[in-house]
Amino acid sequence: MIMTLRITARLMASALLLAGLTASAGAQEAQTQPTPAPAAQAPAAPAPDSVVARIGGKDLTEADVDAAAQEIGAQFGQLPPEQRRLATISALIDVKALAAKAEAEGLQDEAAVARQIDFLRDRVLHNAYFEKHGVSAITEDELLARYEAEKARFVPQDEVHARHILVDTKEEADSIIARLDKGETFADLARELSKDPSSQNGGDLGTFGKGRMVPAFEEAAFALEPGSHSQTPVETQFGWHVIEVVEKGKSAFPPFEQVREQARQVVMRDKYVEMLEKAREELKVDYVDPELKSQIDALEAGADAAQDAAPAAGQAPAQ
Repeated sequence: MIMTLRITARLMASALLLAGLTASAGAQEAQTQPTPAPAAQAPAAPAPDSVVARIGGKDLTEADVDAAAQEIGAQFGQLPPEQRRLATISALIDVKALAAKAEAEGLQDEAAVARQIDFLRDRVLHNAYFEKHGVSAITEDELLARYEAEKARFVPQDEVHARHILVDTKEEADSIIARLDKGETFADLARELSKDPSSQNGGDLGTFGKGRMVPAFEEAAFALEPGSHSQTPVETQFGWHVIEVVEKGKSAFPPFEQVREQARQVVMRDKYVEMLEKAREELKVDYVDPELKSQIDALEAGADAAQDAAPAAGQAPAQ
C-alpha cells in the first residue's frame, strides 16, 4: 500500500506541476490628480481567547468561532462578512446546544457514536500533524530544489502560434485564400467571416504544441512557415479551415515565481507521502481479512510494475 501511495501521489504531483508549466501613469497626469484620502484602518482582530458568548456556563471564544468557520463557514459564503460571522456563531451555538443534550443522555457512549467521535478526533490530529511537520516545514530551498529538478528534466517541444478562419464549405475557404493572396489581412477576414469564437481576436489561437489540436489541423499548421497561410483548405469535423502561422518556436520552462505555488503543492504532497510511509512502517499494518489482503497485494504488484516501467529520474520520456 505504501508503494501505491507513493506512485499515485507522485503521478498527481507531476501532473500538477506540469499543468502549471505549460501601468503606471505619466508624471504630468500624476501631478494633476488629487491625492487620495488615506484608507481607514481596519479594526484590530479580536484575540483568539476573547469570549463572545457563554453556553451553559462555558465560554465560547473567538478561537472556537474561527474553528467552526473552517468547518461550516462555506455554507454561509453568499452572506456579507458581518452576517457570515453571526450565522457561524448561531450555528455553533445550535451544535453545542444539542451536543449538550446528547451528552446528558449518554449518547457519546453508544458504540456507533463513539466510533464517529474517535474517527473525527483522529482526522483532526492527522491534519494538525501534517500542518506542523509538512505544510509549515516547507522551506524556500526545498521549493527551489524541486523547481530545478523539474527544469533539468524538461524537454523543449515544438510550438506554433497560429490564426485560423473556420467556414462551412470548401468553396468559402477557397475564396478566402484567394482574397489573402491578393493582399487582404488575415485578421480582418477572420473577424468578418470566421464561425469560430476566435474570430473576435482576428482568428488568433495563441501558441500551442503538438497534441493540442485535431490531427489534420495540427499537421497543416506545423507544416507552414511563419508568415504564410495555407494554400489548400483544411477539413476537420468542425468545418473548413484556412490557417496562418504567425511564428514558430520551442516551449520554454516558466520562471520560478510563475510556478512557485505549484512547486509548493508538489513538495507538500511529497512530504505527505514520505510522512505516511514512515508512520505506516512504525505502526505495522496487518490485513486480517484474506480477501482484503489479496486485493492490496494485487494493487501493490500493479504499482510496482508501473514504477518499473516509468522513466528514471532525469530521463526524458520517449518522443
